[in-house]
Amino acid sequence: MAWREDGDALVQDYEFPDFAAALAFVNGVGRLAELHGHHPDILLHGWNKLRLTLSTHSEGRVTDLDRRLAEAIDDL
Repeated sequence: MAWREDGDALVQDYEFPDFAAALAFVNGVGRLAELHGHHPDILLHGWNKLRLTLSTHSEGRVTDLDRRLAEAIDDL
């Protein structure tokens, strides 16, 4: 899947086979976010859908922090 630029953010939507798989992925993203010291907005909706939004709010735009975390998330 490819991240898309939406205004001042990178956004990625996911769909999982079940709620447990979506939560497991969120936990993996959380571990990566802590390692990178940069945290996405996470929206878990429905029973199996997830949206991640990355933006460096202090800069008001997408930065290398966002791109590096997006690449790490892609490797999950």
